[in-house]
Amino acid sequence: MPELQFKRISVIGLGYIGLPTAAMFASRKVEVVGVDVSQNTVDTINRGETHIAEPDLDIVVRAVVREGYLRATTVPEPAEAFLIAVPTPFKGNNHDPDLGFIEMAARAIAPVLEPGNLVILESTSPVGATEAMADWLAEARPDLSFPQTAKEGSDIRVAHCPERVLPGKVMQELITNDRVIGGMTLACSVRAAALYRAFVTGECVIASSPRVAEMTKLTENSFRDVNIAFANELSLICDKLEMDVWELISLANRHPRVNILQPGPGVGGHCIAVDPWFIVSSAPEQAQLIRTAREVNDGKVNWVIGKVHAEIGAYLSANPAKTATDVTLAIYGLAFKPDIDDLRESPALAIALNLATQHPGPLLIVEPNIERLPHGLENALMSDGSNISADVHVMLVDHQSFRKTASPSGRLVDTRGVWSRTVEVSI
Repeated sequence: MPELQFKRISVIGLGYIGLPTAAMFASRKVEVVGVDVSQNTVDTINRGETHIAEPDLDIVVRAVVREGYLRATTVPEPAEAFLIAVPTPFKGNNHDPDLGFIEMAARAIAPVLEPGNLVILESTSPVGATEAMADWLAEARPDLSFPQTAKEGSDIRVAHCPERVLPGKVMQELITNDRVIGGMTLACSVRAAALYRAFVTGECVIASSPRVAEMTKLTENSFRDVNIAFANELSLICDKLEMDVWELISLANRHPRVNILQPGPGVGGHCIAVDPWFIVSSAPEQAQLIRTAREVNDGKVNWVIGKVHAEIGAYLSANPAKTATDVTLAIYGLAFKPDIDDLRESPALAIALNLATQHPGPLLIVEPNIERLPHGLENALMSDGSNISADVHVMLVDHQSFRKTASPSGRLVDTRGVWSRTVEVSI
């Protein structure tokens, strides 16, 4: 592995990507200063603890903080390289990207920039965000030159290098996955690649521009979203035609060139559920299929809610002496995917919150990966999943612990095929 050329790195934003990235650099014996607006996050990290659940992250953070290679603060400090890993949410109700956090991060580091510094935007961003960041930096520091004007000889190097990791395997994939690097000039790209080679064993691939690098990440997640939408649409069709969608997909996937994904209650997480809209916002007239896939996956939430109310109605029809207040509803899973604690953009959480406001009876929540229920579910009861007695059971996330249990007694809404798959028979 080449000798590290950076002695001090600053990571802006210590969330699901920023903290693992900071810990990974620090594990290579380089000083890392993490910056976050949350004092609680800063204090937690400086104690050698973590505020997010990710396998092996707590072990690495504890070690690098104890050894003095990682510390956190709320105020940016001088460094040789700055990695910005802040959220890129929507603004308003039209799925328009909000670059406000990126702008705040850029303006926060601008006063401490020095000639020779490298600034990398890691946040998943709409096309053009890196150039916008460079403009904000230039506006704040007119005494420095930037690549949008000075080209190869600029004081500050700017690049985009989006994260491409899977929650639950972040510490592993940060090392092994290829990195796509889009510098504003070739010199920017080369400098950024030298930084990541400190720990990346995958290839550092240079894109022709930051826009291509931005679009690459958006395309990867849109590809997944479109394919999940196909599976989710099949589930709607199969329900209408009274077929088992999991049997159908299993049989279709026996074709050597077919690989249909599995349906679910929708699509969650801060990437697949968000990134396609960034493409739509950049090219609304052209992104027809991508928009439709998003609408299919977002619409699955309301379809599941409707199925739950239908099962409650069927139960009441079979038990005319009871009312909705007598119906106990059990929900299995709140995370956006199995075996993690991440609730961001989770369709399961959206379904649970809706049912919490509409269902007048007892609501049980089974989510083994969190310690307390989120805001909006305070009146629900948290269960460890053992000996559940409920009238309607709703499987939303197929955590490993759920896959090991038998089908419960009661009416079922199974969005993941844990309890209701037809068994294939071969002769």
